[in-house]
Amino acid sequence: MQNRVWQRSCIRYRSCISSKHAIRTPILTPTRAYTTFQPKPTHESADIDHEHNPIFNSSELPKPKLDYTSLISNLSSKINNALSRKSPLPLSSINNLPDIHKQYKDHIRHINSIRQEQNSLGSQIQQAAKAKDIPKRNELLERAKALKTSLVEAEKELDGLEHHLLLLSLTFPNDTHPSSPLGSEPNARTLSTHGPPPIPGTSSRDHLAICKTFNLLDFDSGSVVTGRSWYYLLNEAALLEMALIQYALSVAVQNGFTPVTTPDVVRADVAARCGFAPRETGGAASQMYHIANHHLPPSTQQQTQPRPPELVLAGTAEIPLAGMFANKIYPSNQLPLKVVGVGHAFRSEAGASAESRGLYRVHQFTKVELFAVTAEHQSEEMMESMKDLQRKILEGLGLSFRILDMPTEELGASAYRKYDMEAWMPGRQTWGEVSSLSNCTDYQARRLHIRYRPLTPKGFTPPHPTGSLPFAHTLNGTAAAIPRLIVALLENGAVFGENGEVEYIRLPKVLKPFWIENGRGIVKWKDEV
Repeated sequence: MQNRVWQRSCIRYRSCISSKHAIRTPILTPTRAYTTFQPKPTHESADIDHEHNPIFNSSELPKPKLDYTSLISNLSSKINNALSRKSPLPLSSINNLPDIHKQYKDHIRHINSIRQEQNSLGSQIQQAAKAKDIPKRNELLERAKALKTSLVEAEKELDGLEHHLLLLSLTFPNDTHPSSPLGSEPNARTLSTHGPPPIPGTSSRDHLAICKTFNLLDFDSGSVVTGRSWYYLLNEAALLEMALIQYALSVAVQNGFTPVTTPDVVRADVAARCGFAPRETGGAASQMYHIANHHLPPSTQQQTQPRPPELVLAGTAEIPLAGMFANKIYPSNQLPLKVVGVGHAFRSEAGASAESRGLYRVHQFTKVELFAVTAEHQSEEMMESMKDLQRKILEGLGLSFRILDMPTEELGASAYRKYDMEAWMPGRQTWGEVSSLSNCTDYQARRLHIRYRPLTPKGFTPPHPTGSLPFAHTLNGTAAAIPRLIVALLENGAVFGENGEVEYIRLPKVLKPFWIENGRGIVKWKDEV
């Protein structure tokens, strides 16, 4: 009978010390006194949206794994970097980061000291059980019960600290490559120019006029069906889109990229982890279309059924391509991984200025996207390789174009360095971006949990300095942004007669294998004329 009593006592003790953090957090030796966390006044963090941050709503991925130690140690330079990129930092809250981080670490030490005491109590309870010292046993069990209560409260406060620390840290953009120019778009540095000399700019080459002559584009019907800046491609313009997709895909596949078709709808959580903030104002967030959850259960059932994830239309195939690799670990001998995706991009900010007229900036367009996952030491080499591939695609199209190293204010949140390729568009009488390329280093991988396992030539994993698996680097680039390529090809390829009227369109020979003849005869190939 007494044995059963002692068994029940031990079981009761084990239930007292159990907690959700007991296994996943290592015990650290306390070196500093525990500091009680006092929540900051609400107004100090009013510019951080805790409730509606998509990373904390309906996510199936672990929380982002950020390097807090590096951030706090280099806080001044991180702030200056963000300001040089015009990133919207909540400075009043950012100033609290060192204090919050210190309290976070102190909480971990305090929690570990509680667990150490619980472990010690376990031995003492066993000794009391053997000695059949009932008063001592009861005293120890009461102490274990009190420790369990303290542990639950401390873990709850730790979760709150971690949540706030993560939210503030997520507002920082990626670091910036030391060679990236400072400032706004006019400070972009021209790295190289390619193709034939630009032809003189003239309004007679405007792509809208050419499309009207040959019935290639219908904005009026698009406006009726959907709204302004939505369109139909007709006749040769529709065929040109198909040919450009196939051409860009063929070049990418020949260079080792695996073809993928992507979903056009993604979770807002995945978009946010890629550097697109759906719920903020301005910048990338203003480009997002949100999907209403019409499948929500009746209001009487909403409290008992889980809330469906927030969905958005992808602003670029980069987002679903990055999501393919989320929460996965790859052996280093499988890297780099290269995919080329065909998807639709949706941008709600189209048509905001006269510069956006026609097909240059529209709400929906087809895009062929390059994406790569590399080891940390491979990403800069991969960026140059992807740039060479993009150059090859544009050179095949016979366009006059230039490659720019983009300045800090033109870098998205995730980009460490960004190249743009601009083609000459004589009808618009200016250069227009037709391609971009970004090295995101480990910015997206830390948020999506994309890691790799380093292997030696003999298949062994060498120890990593941090004691954990390193995060991969990700890169993305445009193989073909279809509408803008159509603009460039039409404006450069239009051939005019003596009467000043456009007679036909001359297209590059590389598209001929992918062309479908429709019998109208308005397209000629550069090797035939």
